Amino acid sequence: MNIKQLRYILSVDESRHFERAAEKCFISQSTLSTMIGKFEDEIGIKVFDRKSKPVRVTEEGKVIIAKIRKIIKEVEGLDNLVQELKGEMRGKITIGVIPTIAPYLLPRFVPSFARRFPGIHISIKEMTTENILRELLNRQLDIGIAAIPLENKNLVEIPLYNEPFVLYNSRPMNTMPEMISISQIDFSHFWLLEEGHCMRTQVESICELSTQRKSHAYNFDFKAGSIDSLIRFTKLNKGMTILPYLSTLEFNAKEKKKIRYFKSPKPMRNVGLLVHEHFVKKQLLKEMESMINGVIDPLFSIDTSGDIISPI
Repeated sequence: MNIKQLRYILSVDESRHFERAAEKCFISQSTLSTMIGKFEDEIGIKVFDRKSKPVRVTEEGKVIIAKIRKIIKEVEGLDNLVQELKGEMRGKITIGVIPTIAPYLLPRFVPSFARRFPGIHISIKEMTTENILRELLNRQLDIGIAAIPLENKNLVEIPLYNEPFVLYNSRPMNTMPEMISISQIDFSHFWLLEEGHCMRTQVESICELSTQRKSHAYNFDFKAGSIDSLIRFTKLNKGMTILPYLSTLEFNAKEKKKIRYFKSPKPMRNVGLLVHEHFVKKQLLKEMESMINGVIDPLFSIDTSGDIISPI
């Protein structure tokens, strides 16, 4: 067996079609099929069921492919290590970012990061924390950006910044002070993101909503799929919600008047980088950490304890 055969197998697994996989690998379909066939004959296991359409991976093949992905990542890791030793940077890197962070962080650092590494093709996608975790462990993803800690022994977590939550209130606030506590929230008019977003879990934990939302003012329930939808729905229904601070930076003056900041202890989340323990592009990772901190730090006024005194 050889590396080419392993890459051909992964290509078929991704496309579930021999012809499309061959085109992607820039070889003929017959060559790809022959090479994979030789691999299967050598190990004595059928990786693909060629009779099904689309091509189906056998149960044994699923185990083989999972191992192949790890092998390919190790080979790529060796190549990346050699590049770093020689002072070169090229290839591809994939980054997964949770949706409650991506729109507010990525535009601030990605353009300059891409210019810093012109030989690297950067692929970024929004993903739930669960999917980021799974793909990092499967070595399908290089870097994750999410709320930490996740405390997985196979992952390395690099803290970036603590982001406070703020209250967004579309209800009349004549009597609500500028600085509030969690106990002052009217949970009968409170809205959340849908299940699967880690921010929902954090907010529920902060507010203990399971016991405080028994008497909701509406006869319907709505769980937003994005922060933008959450803000729009909250605004139109004169409700309230909790938002991460960075999502409010581009609010106009009228919308900013609907924001209230929390008294200490301030509810917040720790945002960090996640990589597999065998990730080797250390220079690139260090540069990413530095660039993110460089654009985020000026947005907050921080005391020695790490608490945000007041947003700038």
